[in-house]
Amino acid sequence: MLWPRRPQPPPAAPLTFRWDLDKTYLKSEFESLREMMRIPFEKAEDKVAAPGVAALIRGLREAALSHGRKVRVYFISASPPQIGRAVRRKLELDGIVHDGIVFKDQLQRLMRGKFRHLREHIGYKLTELLKGRRAELPAAREYLFGDDWESDPLIYSLYADVVARRVGGVELAALLRAMRVDPPLIAEAGALAADMAPAEAVARIFINLERRTPPAQLRVYGARLVPAFNYLQTAAVLYDEDVLSAAGVIQVARSLLEDSAYTPERLANSLADIERRGHLRPAALASLADALRGAAMLPALPPPTLAARLRRWWARPRDHRPPVAPPPAVIDYRAMVGLELPADAATE
Repeated sequence: MLWPRRPQPPPAAPLTFRWDLDKTYLKSEFESLREMMRIPFEKAEDKVAAPGVAALIRGLREAALSHGRKVRVYFISASPPQIGRAVRRKLELDGIVHDGIVFKDQLQRLMRGKFRHLREHIGYKLTELLKGRRAELPAAREYLFGDDWESDPLIYSLYADVVARRVGGVELAALLRAMRVDPPLIAEAGALAADMAPAEAVARIFINLERRTPPAQLRVYGARLVPAFNYLQTAAVLYDEDVLSAAGVIQVARSLLEDSAYTPERLANSLADIERRGHLRPAALASLADALRGAAMLPALPPPTLAARLRRWWARPRDHRPPVAPPPAVIDYRAMVGLELPADAATE
């Protein structure tokens, strides 16, 4: 007798991690023209990664592969392609396996006298993100990583809403014109957006608060965007999303302790902060705290009383499923750029 086969669960969605390079992975300095011109001549050994970021990227790939998920890691940089060799060597030294890097040809813009476009990254990054999306499987879930130095919160959120068709072609073109994007890039972005199937592709956007921007200023982008003061906070949210293991979070914490003079007390405060701001569930915080204390990375707790043990037992997590993705926020891009559009232009 042949028993009917048990239906197999559908394969997990592929994961794509897109990282800004400058100020997010590397602690780059380009606030002046002199610093910008010095970047192409830096060696790999001169470049410094943000504390914990390399451990996080390695952990994300390991976690995906351990669950049989396809995973891709990409970098996008506003620095010139002349630094490509040093950057690739730096990633190799950090043990980072990646699937591609794109650079902005700053020197060509200098030679053409387009000094204004040296700091105009919106059109460049948006078109590169859209090109990258076209190369992915339709079911791929994306996690985007940037910083608060330039316009990453705006660029990443706009990209997510363009792919989901919440921002249509008419509004996109008007927004990009208001942001003084080059006309050829406006046309290219519109063509790329029109040529792809709509999808809720972006699961989360993480913004490294390099400039210590108050997180409240980024609430306009909704719960999908997570402002983080360090990569332990980012790692904790990704653990709660079930795309990073507890072991991966421990490696990030170890990097902060060893490479950035963090203390166990400061790590504990970071976890409490990201939970207090609503980006980490209490059950996930409790689970991570136990794992980190087991690795001697958080301050030890005094022995609990019987009443405390009973309260903890009663409050123990009973549902280990990852959280439901936050609903996409309705972002008023027109107000952000000081633009008035007809109310029905967004979906055209």
